[in-house]
Amino acid sequence: GKPLKLILVNNTKRKKREEMTARLRKTRKLRGHVQMGNGRVGKHRKHPSGRGAAGGLTHHRNNFDKYHPGYFGKNGMRVFHYKKNLHFRPIINIDKLWTLVGEETRKEYESKKDKAPVIDVTKAGFFKVLGKGRLPNQPVVVRAKFFSKTAERRIKAVGGACVLTA
Repeated sequence: GKPLKLILVNNTKRKKREEMTARLRKTRKLRGHVQMGNGRVGKHRKHPSGRGAAGGLTHHRNNFDKYHPGYFGKNGMRVFHYKKNLHFRPIINIDKLWTLVGEETRKEYESKKDKAPVIDVTKAGFFKVLGKGRLPNQPVVVRAKFFSKTAERRIKAVGGACVLTA
């Protein structure tokens, strides 16, 4: 928008929108025209079709049906005491697992065949591991609260393990 300028009203500073100069306004051109561009027959009334979203079920129904389908009505079940904690389950896909420990860690464990790094996704704020993408062919121990079937299958396929945490 336009910049605000400070003006002094009753000895207090107030912010005021930068106003357009009067000489550039449309009213200057319309001086002398009785209806000021609003017509004589359908006069300039205050809110001829109602304020805001009025008439969505009656006189504005076509507009609502065409441009806002599904605006009216309900869906789903009411949950009276919705506990957000129970539904908080941030996810991470297996293709992003190694980004949590870094590329140098992966290279370090690449040569060691007897050791596998432990990636604890809960420390990074994720609860569930999903199976999108591919893992490098290198064993890894993944600790998480939840695993999807595909994630578990793909982690075990590279010789890794899925460890559930509370």
